[in-house]
Amino acid sequence: MNDREYPALREEVDMHKSIRLAVMAMALLAAGPALAQKHGGILTLPHIDTPPSPSIQEEGTASVVIPFMPLFNNLVMFDQHVPRNTLDTIVPELATKWAWSADGTDLTFTLRDGVKWHDGHPFSADDVKCTWDMVSGLEPGKIRKSPRQAWFSNLKAITVNGAREVTFHLKRRQPSFLALLASGWSPVYPCHVSSAAMRTHPIGTGPFRFVEYRLNEIARMERNPDYWKPGLPYLDGITWQIVPNRATRTLGFVAGKYDMTYPTDVTVSLMKDIMSQAPDTQCVMRRTNVSTNLIINRDVPPFDNPDIRKALALALDRKSFNDILNEGQAGIAGAMLPPPDGVWGMPPDVQASMTGYGPDIARNREEARAIMRRLGYGPDNPLQTRIFTRDINNFRDPALILNDQLKSIFINAELDVVDTPQYYARVFKKQFSIGLNLTGSSLDDPDQNFYENYACGSLRNYTGYCNRELEKDFETQSMETDVAKRRAMVWDIERKLADDVVRPIIYHDVAAACWHPYVKNMSIMVNSIYNGWRWEDVWLDK
Repeated sequence: MNDREYPALREEVDMHKSIRLAVMAMALLAAGPALAQKHGGILTLPHIDTPPSPSIQEEGTASVVIPFMPLFNNLVMFDQHVPRNTLDTIVPELATKWAWSADGTDLTFTLRDGVKWHDGHPFSADDVKCTWDMVSGLEPGKIRKSPRQAWFSNLKAITVNGAREVTFHLKRRQPSFLALLASGWSPVYPCHVSSAAMRTHPIGTGPFRFVEYRLNEIARMERNPDYWKPGLPYLDGITWQIVPNRATRTLGFVAGKYDMTYPTDVTVSLMKDIMSQAPDTQCVMRRTNVSTNLIINRDVPPFDNPDIRKALALALDRKSFNDILNEGQAGIAGAMLPPPDGVWGMPPDVQASMTGYGPDIARNREEARAIMRRLGYGPDNPLQTRIFTRDINNFRDPALILNDQLKSIFINAELDVVDTPQYYARVFKKQFSIGLNLTGSSLDDPDQNFYENYACGSLRNYTGYCNRELEKDFETQSMETDVAKRRAMVWDIERKLADDVVRPIIYHDVAAACWHPYVKNMSIMVNSIYNGWRWEDVWLDK
């Protein structure tokens, strides 16, 4: 199997030839290091598709959090210039300090004074309470949908003590709760603005203010002159131009039309091509903590049959996916980010025992074909279905390979490719049979991953899996403070998820972000693509 079997994957090969002359000129843009930060300038980037809305709390794709995170602030956030997110890199933002109760069930924040929303209203503890009452479901009906409601299933109540103190009361000890609040998915929303208004004209306290968002065209934000951090931001604004075609986006970048690529857009081969021709370009290739996976609607025949689900898992040749799409650089693992990048992922010798992970692909597929024959399928009577996926490169390309691999076990499929707003509307409603999906993990922590993607009733549990006994294991590992003990618990959960064929993980993605050398103070997170886009102290030396 090679890339010539997949015509859609040839686009970038042809594009590489087209950009060589343009990229040579790019080296002339390189400048030496500046002595001091400069104010001014518009940071211009291409966007891969149309975000469903600018409301971070209501959406489930990086297409939203990456461009619109600069509008907001969190109570706390991960240090924007420390590449690896951990509990130790969490710093104050709208909160100035925090403290846990002795039993680890109450988390109290002291809030910053003098902060204003973009419309001039003062920020207070009531806004914090309103936000998490809304997203946790403590006050139902305040939000259209809450993709991360399962994150906060351990939240019992929120109380305020005046305008500058708020306490989160938990049902049980949960050390990772603070990290959930530090994610880019956890901005504080204003009490006085409806969730409907936040979908069209979001109001935040962040370094930039919303200007406009036109579907399929552009998103713009401008400098917040009343930002509570004196002297910031340095930029006058940020502009995102929606450009669905990757070749066009890349040509625009190397020609100087864009200051930076979309932060998850550059493949292994494309980065090599750019860097070989323009070594002054700044690029960071990293594990994104996004997994490419197979989603299966367990309620739709014939995929309600566990034997067929097992056959699907046994058909996957993960190494082939990785070699074709990532030149072997992606990680093969279960749900958690694999080591050495991840803390909780299984090493190869442990994961090899899980269903579908054995190294003998021929043997796995023969077992899968035996299952399919037993169910009445074969070369003359293949199972006909559709593979649902999103209409961007990093979804479509692996979907093509999945389609080819399923033929080896008597499954013939057509691709059902839809744009981003339609994709998430359908996947939330489980309007698919099987699909090629990407699952982004905001944190390298089991609480975020297990509760969001595998807990009963979670909006992001796309397959409808529900195992109450396994959720007891979720809770047990969540309370454990000993890393080694918790890791062993996490691996047991991983085995059960793999054996139940809940959401077979194909590989953990790698991707690069690249920018011109005049873009200064840019840092890229290496274990999440969701938490590093405040951009308040990025500046342009041109």
